[in-house]
Amino acid sequence: MLGLLLLGACSKDGAPDARQDKKSPKRVHLVETAKAEIKKLSGTTTRTGTLQVLREVRIFNQEEGRINQILHFPGDTFAENDVLIRLDDKLLRAQLDKAAATRQQAEQDLKRLESLVKKHLAAEEELARAKTAATVARAEETLLKTRLEYTVIRAPFNGVVSERLLEPGDIAPRHTHIMTILDPTSLITHVEVSELLISNLKKGDTVGIQIDALPRQVFSGTIRRIYPTVNPTTRQGTLEISLDHIPKAAKAGQFCRVILSPPKDDHLVIPFTALRRDEQGEFVYIVDPENKARLRYVRTGIRDGYQISVLEGLETGTRVVTKGFLGLNDGKEVKVVNAGSRTSPPDL
Repeated sequence: MLGLLLLGACSKDGAPDARQDKKSPKRVHLVETAKAEIKKLSGTTTRTGTLQVLREVRIFNQEEGRINQILHFPGDTFAENDVLIRLDDKLLRAQLDKAAATRQQAEQDLKRLESLVKKHLAAEEELARAKTAATVARAEETLLKTRLEYTVIRAPFNGVVSERLLEPGDIAPRHTHIMTILDPTSLITHVEVSELLISNLKKGDTVGIQIDALPRQVFSGTIRRIYPTVNPTTRQGTLEISLDHIPKAAKAGQFCRVILSPPKDDHLVIPFTALRRDEQGEFVYIVDPENKARLRYVRTGIRDGYQISVLEGLETGTRVVTKGFLGLNDGKEVKVVNAGSRTSPPDL
């Protein structure tokens, strides 16, 4: 009986269980990959902005007084040198008449003393004082003539009135903002552009401009100015762009879109779907020669459709994972099954 028990114990503990010989099949992680390769990218992109007038002038008075006339209302057009505003000039005209009379008297006194000095009947000192008095009188007259001209304010260019802030009869202290005028033929916009793209642009380049208020139309524009600094926080530079031909319905303040198309250039590119992000930045998974996934941080550049350029972190020919990210981590063994094969990665 004891022998039977010992035999049974040996067969239970010592003999291997047949079920333990059967190992479960190892699951293979399937991925799709693409190679990093050199391609020409145009970097075409669209940036948004607001139409602005390049020439906008606020009209201030240089002489104080009552406003006699304001000849235009908002929306009215005018030509260069047209009269915009007239101020009351009675007081200045009276002062000018007095200054003219003083100047005439000073010139007569000077002539008389010059004659007396020649006859040795007056001192040279008196003649010098007379010359000074005549000079001062002429300067005073010129000053008042200039101030009188300031009572008539003329347009510095062809334009349109955008603001009228006072009315005839109002008293305007010196340097009061009376109206605002602008040149509607000088519409521009400013857009922010990545430092990576701005280096491929230059002054004079042609761009396309779409105005949301004028749908289904693309207008021609030109880069007028590229500002010399880049925002250190956003890494964006500023472009100033003008419309080549101003549409009649285009107005300052309208929303617009600028289409930039720099020349094509060679870039190391990968599919945009390969790019991942975490708190440390952008990264991709590459597949090494041992078919293991390796996490690699990169620095990217411009995007062109479904492709994006890589500035740092990859070499030409490196295989990057484009599908099969679910459950993928650094060092995991993978099997590459690209499009065209029978099996495709089930986890994206």
